[in-house]
Amino acid sequence: MTIKKKAEILEPKKIPEDLENEGSLRPQLLSEYVGQDKIKENLKVFIKAAKQRNEPLEHLLFYGPPGLGKTTLSHIVANEMKVNIRCSSGPLIERAGDLAAILTNVEPNSILFIDEIHRLPSIVEEVLYSAMEDYKLDIIIGKGPSAKTIRINLPKFTLVGATTRAGLITSALRDRFGITFRMNFYPAKDLAEIIRRSAKILKTKIEDSAILEIAARSRGTPRVANRLLKRVRDFGQVQNKEVITKDVVNSSLTALEIDDKGLDSLDIRVLEVIIRNYNGGPVGIESIAIAVGEEADTIEDVCEPFLIQLGFIIRTPQGRKVTDDAYKHMNIERREDSQGRLI
Repeated sequence: MTIKKKAEILEPKKIPEDLENEGSLRPQLLSEYVGQDKIKENLKVFIKAAKQRNEPLEHLLFYGPPGLGKTTLSHIVANEMKVNIRCSSGPLIERAGDLAAILTNVEPNSILFIDEIHRLPSIVEEVLYSAMEDYKLDIIIGKGPSAKTIRINLPKFTLVGATTRAGLITSALRDRFGITFRMNFYPAKDLAEIIRRSAKILKTKIEDSAILEIAARSRGTPRVANRLLKRVRDFGQVQNKEVITKDVVNSSLTALEIDDKGLDSLDIRVLEVIIRNYNGGPVGIESIAIAVGEEADTIEDVCEPFLIQLGFIIRTPQGRKVTDDAYKHMNIERREDSQGRLI
């Protein structure tokens, strides 16, 4: 009874909460998906081959910073394969029984999507190995000398995992994925196309210059681009603007404390702390987190990848350091003391 109840909790029938407000903007097919061209080309081959053999797609792992389309691509794969998809998340699958409840209810050739797969407990991960390799589930009933192992045959399925922290996935689990893709930040031209498509869906009139300005400040991330478009639309609506112009975008994003590079207030605080409190670094991530009042995971997952991409931060064995470009962007002069040390 406990397992059945848990399975119902772990089987959401809609898009995860963090993407729910973007549901109408998410593409449904590879032909509608903008960007990540190499991944799309390879996925088309693998999907076509699997369909020709009438087999499920091999287990698939997407990794990269948040907001780049890992969940969207997982749903697209299900649509292209014309199969059902069941969704869960690593932190929700706490016990082996939770995983057993999900796996015993998967349909043949369907997709099981696990977000934040790096957060699966080790005991759950071990049960997953035989399910991925042999489509069998070994369950231990009882304790001590009277304990028995029951083997349950599972229908063939595709596990699609998504993670922002690929380094935290054990090699044993990572090696069981037949297909692995790293999601990269999007160039401005792809973001502009995404914004143009989203504006059309939202029935929002927007000038090309305004689209390019939003794209330039979207941190190379489609989720951010769509979010900024919606917020700019709000400002334009309140200001009775029939068309979103570049001026509307600039004033809106200034109000939201997003600068011309796409840095927000948290990014700025991180750079300021490293420069002013630690003389440009090196400094550990925990010290930065305490100083800015944020979780270390948030800084590592959200801020740091983009700051590294811009060349504002480098990671060293001793900790994080800011670069000359960061000093210039922050308009802070880099000085040296009498011994030539940076201050």
